[in-house]
Amino acid sequence: MPEFSPRRDDTPTFPLPHIERTPPSRISDHPEFHSLRRAQRRFGLRATILSVGGFLLYVLLSSFVPEVMNQPLFGRLTLGLTLGLGQFVIMGVTAWRYARHMRMRVDPLARGLRSRLHETESRRARSAASAQGAGQPHGTRGFRTW
Repeated sequence: MPEFSPRRDDTPTFPLPHIERTPPSRISDHPEFHSLRRAQRRFGLRATILSVGGFLLYVLLSSFVPEVMNQPLFGRLTLGLTLGLGQFVIMGVTAWRYARHMRMRVDPLARGLRSRLHETESRRARSAASAQGAGQPHGTRGFRTW
């Protein structure tokens, strides 16, 4: 009976020649990646609670207390209509805050993480090219040819 060596779940069964091996430390293991995900999730949870909570409150008030929702405010404008239009305001403010949060907090973390990843990949590619390029002419500068 053959013995099988343990392998990670994301590696193919048979090694493919066109796929590079993943390094032992993946990007999802990086602590900066965790802070990026935490910042994204924290705001997403708050925004979801605000949006869904506001809509649920409107639906519950409309269903169970229609006499309060039919209270006239100005002329034909009722409290229910005002709260219904307020849903558009809540969604707009939530979308604006989400875009602002991503631009101010999440995007800088993602850019920093991406630059470090590109640095690591280019360093790895340079070291692999220098190991292979001992017999290359000086004019190619280690660029891969097609």
